[in-house]
Amino acid sequence: MIEFHDLHTAGEPTRVIVSGFPDLGNGTISERCQRLASEHQELCAGIVREPRGHEAIVAALLLDSSNPQCDAGVIFFNNVGPLGMCGHGTIGVVRALSEMGRVQGKICSLETPAGIVRAKLHDDGDISVENVESFLFKEDVEITLDNGTVVCGDIAWGGNWFFITEAAGIPLQREDLTRLVKYSSAIRIALDLQGCTGIGGAPIDHVELHEDLPDEPLGVRCFVLCPGMEWDRSPCGTG
Repeated sequence: MIEFHDLHTAGEPTRVIVSGFPDLGNGTISERCQRLASEHQELCAGIVREPRGHEAIVAALLLDSSNPQCDAGVIFFNNVGPLGMCGHGTIGVVRALSEMGRVQGKICSLETPAGIVRAKLHDDGDISVENVESFLFKEDVEITLDNGTVVCGDIAWGGNWFFITEAAGIPLQREDLTRLVKYSSAIRIALDLQGCTGIGGAPIDHVELHEDLPDEPLGVRCFVLCPGMEWDRSPCGTG
């Protein structure tokens, strides 16, 4: 029996697996993530997809860390496979660990496939995350959609690979969700067809659209299409 706790961060669900998953052996979390991907894809799909879940769920498999400085290890996966990191999922994991009494003090360190991530539990209940160091890989990359439209964007990494571009005049609001998914899906398909990759041929499996909001405190709003062509209900933590 697989035991898990369901949480959400800003509406995006996280399924934190605490026991019952097959043993992935020893090694770093990155090495165990590779074993999960090669040996347990069907089980992972059964955990997050219907009828026990739905396409937007991200699972977080809790493991012992190979790093003695970390409180736990975690492998994130969604409806199509493992993720290097997950921002909203990290918040959910830290909340779950705190409720389980597995966090000593206010700082929680997690070993992820992307590296060590640290989170702080605040007195008001908020959780802030210090992610792995992000970087810009390629700037002003042009791709051509199947309708002939040329899209210019940047390729960057923040635990996952992203193509980041403007929203092309589509309002980033729920009423325009169908248009946003269609446009960002076309970008994702074009990236694959035109051979745009990250370091070492890594697939760019996240597409982030953004619009400037100069009159609002945060100044920007974003929309993220995740691997598996499902959209992120939260603001996203790795893009």
